[in-house]
Amino acid sequence: MRADPGADYNRGHRKRLKQKFTTSGLAALHEYEALELLLTFVVRQQDVKDRAKDLLQEFGSLKGIVDAEVEDLEKIPGIGNRSAIMFKLIKEIATLYLKQKAKEKPQISCTTDLLNFCRTEMGSKKDEEFCVIFLDAQNQIIEFETVQKGIVNQAVVYPRQVLESALRRKASAIILAHNHPSGHVRPSDADIRLTKTIQETAKVLDILVHDHIIIGENRFFSFREEGLMP
Repeated sequence: MRADPGADYNRGHRKRLKQKFTTSGLAALHEYEALELLLTFVVRQQDVKDRAKDLLQEFGSLKGIVDAEVEDLEKIPGIGNRSAIMFKLIKEIATLYLKQKAKEKPQISCTTDLLNFCRTEMGSKKDEEFCVIFLDAQNQIIEFETVQKGIVNQAVVYPRQVLESALRRKASAIILAHNHPSGHVRPSDADIRLTKTIQETAKVLDILVHDHIIIGENRFFSFREEGLMP
């Protein structure tokens, strides 16, 4: 029986992609090639170039793909449940990696690693979430907790809830963080009042509030850097 030349080419193409990545890293690959390479791990013995390009056409970028819902990914021809779940898993693993990397920092207040983690964790959320980073006396991260989930443009946060969580973890300081699904990162009057209330109450408990960070999809706002926190 004569070998299928298409299958031989596909195997060779996959091998060349893997070799290119192994030798020169992700920067050596076009975005669609990076997607092709990912898809080779869940789609066997098939040409996946068109699927990679279809994904980019629909979602705009690799970020758009990993941010997409599983059911939306499955609407792309040739993208089944295994491939869709793989993309979601990639995002969750990246978030966990950034969280663990941030925790390794000897000291932290508003580092690039922390901002990257906050963007990854919160930047693509469709609903508003309010999170707190708890720190010990050496400014090492104890935990990152979502204390409130709300609807778009509204998150109801009670200062008592935040500070009870800080006391329970024996935190010496906290960093507040929440997202604006609209993408606008300027704080609202409610954001400013909430921050002031938490800061004043925390002071009585001998807990420092280092910063309040608002995360948009591609930007952030720091109360400390913008002079809104004394």
